[in-house]
Amino acid sequence: MSAKWTAADVPDQSGRVAVVTGANTGIGYEAAAVLARKGAGVVIASRNLEKAREAARRIEAAHPHADVALQELNLASLASVRTAADELRAAYPRIDLLINNAGVMYPPKQTTDDGFELQFGTNHLGHFALTGLLLDTLLPVEGSRVVTVASIAHNIQGGIHFDDLQWERSYNRVAAYGQSKLANLMFTYELQRRLAAASSESPSREAHTIAVAAHPGISNTELMRHIPGTGLPGFIKLAGLVTNSPPVGALATLRAATDPGVTGGQYYGPSGFRELVGHPKLVQSNAKSHDVAVQQRLWTVSEELTGVKFGV
Repeated sequence: MSAKWTAADVPDQSGRVAVVTGANTGIGYEAAAVLARKGAGVVIASRNLEKAREAARRIEAAHPHADVALQELNLASLASVRTAADELRAAYPRIDLLINNAGVMYPPKQTTDDGFELQFGTNHLGHFALTGLLLDTLLPVEGSRVVTVASIAHNIQGGIHFDDLQWERSYNRVAAYGQSKLANLMFTYELQRRLAAASSESPSREAHTIAVAAHPGISNTELMRHIPGTGLPGFIKLAGLVTNSPPVGALATLRAATDPGVTGGQYYGPSGFRELVGHPKLVQSNAKSHDVAVQQRLWTVSEELTGVKFGV
């Protein structure tokens, strides 16, 4: 393996099925392109099928033998999540990789179809529900993984506000994003704990799946569109000097998804200053994210809000 982990270090993925949410653009697209190049059958799960088709065409143009499929998925609608899960289960009886990548950041206050604050509802609850509905297609598969893309923003005003999860009393878009990304990490850690417990308690029904988290640092993608100043002349050029490019930003996700040395409950992010940029390494999330009591409370609340219960 090279000193700096790169896409060249991704092992052969032939025969594997990878479902990547939000893979029509940004780091999700870059991760999907590498997985397809390495032989995986990749499913681009996106709410915008036209953008997904264009992404698939770009991947296939670069890699003529790529196996790329599309799945309509709107994470801001539990009905859409359930429909997508049903269709994926019918098309793919086994899934090797579920990469929970899609997300929204810093939008004006909005709600999902189900009345959840948009960032919490999309980034956390939508992926929580999708994972729960697809989990039994992953559990029997040796080496299968659930990779959830978090963010260094879990450190910025991050907390799980159980007294006002949906920001109905007031709205701080930065704190709301931090909450959703902290929730991504807590979900990963609690899911891994449950997977490990299922494996130890029922050896005959061993859970082969692990849960891992990753973050891209600061990556120059469409996710930044709600940041103030993005429309100013020269912003994109300036941003490119202090952010990871999408291909580099995707490497932490790819390492979490494919590195044979990864174990459940780990977290990967950039190796540079304050994990802002650079190639991926094993990193640590903050102390709040490891609060088991809050993880378990969030899990219970997430089951109640989504109506989805896990088989572990």
